[in-house]
Amino acid sequence: MPINYTAILIATFIPLIIAFMWYNPKFGFGKAWMQATGITQEDEKKANKVLMFSLTFLFSFFVAFIMQTIVIHQFHIYNFLHEQKDFAEPNSLSSALLTQIMDAYAGSYRSFKHGVLHGTMAGIFLALPIISINALFEMKGAKYVAINAGYWMVSMALMGGVICAMM
Repeated sequence: MPINYTAILIATFIPLIIAFMWYNPKFGFGKAWMQATGITQEDEKKANKVLMFSLTFLFSFFVAFIMQTIVIHQFHIYNFLHEQKDFAEPNSLSSALLTQIMDAYAGSYRSFKHGVLHGTMAGIFLALPIISINALFEMKGAKYVAINAGYWMVSMALMGGVICAMM
């Protein structure tokens, strides 16, 4: 299944854009987030912004890359048939099945709305539990979890929407 790197690249920028708004102390949850984490404005000024944003971009790329397998159902069909011994043979059963299925269903469930649904589900069933577990061990409260999990739910919903609509 061909990978649309343009869609993945666009989706990679989404967490950065959302973070700018979400964690902004002027119009987002920035003040509440700083209070929940114990970070001060002085601490924030000391941060290595180049490293922070570079790694955020890299990790956002990782999320965007795996998001295609979450929001696009056809990936599962391709992966299943690709593992069959006869797949490389053009006239094989698995190759013919893939062609037949993709001809009939390649465009099914490929909309922004569908991607948002699966991106939101990934935010709820992946990001929320991971952030919650970390918060338990870091002894952070519900506000910390709500702000950070909310950020990832929104980011992953939009990432899923973009990827699903563009691939």
